[in-house]
Amino acid sequence: METDAVRLWATAVVIAVGAFGPAIAIGFIGSSAVKAISRNPEASSKIQTSMILAIAFAEAIAVYALVIALVEKFVA
Repeated sequence: METDAVRLWATAVVIAVGAFGPAIAIGFIGSSAVKAISRNPEASSKIQTSMILAIAFAEAIAVYALVIALVEKFVA
């Protein structure tokens, strides 16, 4: 295979793997937050704040994977 083809495949794999983990994590965080709010509605504001913060940290992993994929595609 040519170098460009290998670079494109590597970029696609990095983006796919880097997006799969955070997607699962965000779904799990959201599901757990909804369960917690349904058990204790009075604490919904605290739970929602924690949920948004956790989702932001999980999404940062996907952004890091995107940056690595772009570096891999255009620089390496």
